[in-house]
Amino acid sequence: MLDFTGVLAAWPVFLEGLAITALLTVISCTLGTVLGIACAWCRVQGSRAARLAVACYVEFFRNTPFIVQIFFIYFGLPAIGLRFASFPAAIFALTINLGAYACEIVRAGIEATPKGQHEAAQCLGLGRWHIFTRVVLPPALSRVWPGLTSQLVIIMLATAVCSLISTAELSYVTNRIAAETFRQFESYIVVTLLYLVLSIAFRRLLQWLGPRFLFGCAPVGASR
Repeated sequence: MLDFTGVLAAWPVFLEGLAITALLTVISCTLGTVLGIACAWCRVQGSRAARLAVACYVEFFRNTPFIVQIFFIYFGLPAIGLRFASFPAAIFALTINLGAYACEIVRAGIEATPKGQHEAAQCLGLGRWHIFTRVVLPPALSRVWPGLTSQLVIIMLATAVCSLISTAELSYVTNRIAAETFRQFESYIVVTLLYLVLSIAFRRLLQWLGPRFLFGCAPVGASR
């Protein structure tokens, strides 16, 4: 018979894990998106060497499992003298993984931007940086924002893998609660519902945030 008494009594521990999950998500999504945009710019306008380096990075991280990547960072790199605590290792792994996927998503948006806009900006005397940030990037982000939003939610869910390197996020504390209360089934019902609520809330936040603050236009169908 189901008994949630012991599990729900541990709600402060769930909140601590939820806070770490949220912190991992915010930091890695911010850094990973910036990295993806920078790599997308390199793939479109960078030198041949830069394009090749970014292409290798993207292919490597898109074609290897995330769990292998995070194990390599946390357990493998210490062999050559690079040691990370669990939280920085999780941030690093999530960031470079997201950067590879975000690069291709943003690149698709950049390549879909009409060349006439770029040429018009050049005629106005704008530099490459201003052309990219003011003319090319905003409409590119608006085109690919739904896809990028989905990728950011995937990264949020991928934080659960970080429990394997003892990062005290939501999955890690759930395993601890399940072991202490001997209520595994109830514990995982609770954490499943928490992840579901967190995913829906995060997606809705991104859908609201992007059009209003990141690329400066109201979403399609929004009231005027």
